[in-house]
Amino acid sequence: MNILVMLIPISVVLGAVGLAAFYWSLTHSQYDDLEGDAQRILSDRYDDTPDAD
Repeated sequence: MNILVMLIPISVVLGAVGLAAFYWSLTHSQYDDLEGDAQRILSDRYDDTPDAD
């Protein structure tokens, strides 16, 4: 029963950190161009693989 005294606050703090990270990503425009990212991953135009010269 004493372990709950430690586990519950730790889980609340970790949940708050996750919520803060999600809120930060919303406020810093991380989800603005989802369609562009979907098209960019399928394109060969921006291929960053090294050449096999």
